Amino acid sequence: MQRVFSGIQPSGIPTLGNYLGAIRNWVPMQDESECLFCVVDLHAITQRQDPKELLSNTREMAATLLACGLDLNKCTLFVQSHVPAHAQLGWVFNCIARMGWLNRMTQFKDKAGKNREEVSTGLFVYPNLMAADILVYHANVVPVGDDQKQHLELANDIAQKFNHDYGVDFFPNIQPMIQGVAARVMSLRDGTKKMSKSDPSDQSRINLTDDADLIADKIKRAKTDPDVLPDNLAALEGRPEARNLVGILAAVTGTTPEAVLAEHAGKGFGAFKPVLTEALVSHLTPIRAEMQRLLTDPGALDAELRRGAEKADAIAEPILKKTYEIVGFLARR
Repeated sequence: MQRVFSGIQPSGIPTLGNYLGAIRNWVPMQDESECLFCVVDLHAITQRQDPKELLSNTREMAATLLACGLDLNKCTLFVQSHVPAHAQLGWVFNCIARMGWLNRMTQFKDKAGKNREEVSTGLFVYPNLMAADILVYHANVVPVGDDQKQHLELANDIAQKFNHDYGVDFFPNIQPMIQGVAARVMSLRDGTKKMSKSDPSDQSRINLTDDADLIADKIKRAKTDPDVLPDNLAALEGRPEARNLVGILAAVTGTTPEAVLAEHAGKGFGAFKPVLTEALVSHLTPIRAEMQRLLTDPGALDAELRRGAEKADAIAEPILKKTYEIVGFLARR
């Protein structure tokens, strides 16, 4: 059975984009693979975090994942900082990766912008820790979005260089898994930009904590155009906002954009938006309710995360120990 690893940052309330683009796709994997899912709080602090918010966001993200369908009897869910092997292997990989490789990472360039000299070194070596997250479990499949493919390629480069430098065949090759009808959900205010937790406008996104009234308001205000919906997908070329809303409805109703257009061709957005709103409210309300229930007992949630960390640690520790042996570190015992 293949071993799957995926992580998600606790950097704010998860959005519809996080759910449709990643979280929802994790659920069926539990029945097909050995799955480890991680709230990556070490990655979160590559940028300044308020400690109280980070703690709250970590619990909220864990509750979200469970509310969306992760089953602790089928998968392992834990917090990254609870398993020290992530950071320990990350340091080894800091000494394997090369500056030139990291300098080519487009996500670092995007996040650093013109302040390259002022950002944390953690942000620069972020991909090395991501490689460690995966390879400390010898995971060989990682569900990723397009924006993470370059990091996954780097993880494979690090694994191959480690194997080559030490003359071993130890770390496996990692395969990306990209799937989902709405793998890239766009902003409700600008159909050319990805829906993001960091967008200054809350109107740009649907949060999984939004209630029915707020969802309705955001969809009502969502940017569209004056044209009616066509009967084929090709005719949506050049209409990014229309294409986005069609894709969202397809994703939450389990159909395809083509099927949505076949049903709603000729309709304007005045008629289409209420249908989309009803589908979103119906789909997201149970998730929101379960999140709220789980967060009413943080002690129980924390206990489940600790148990998940123990399961993850049992896999990671022998792999880290062997890595240390290969590198030549003196054994503690």
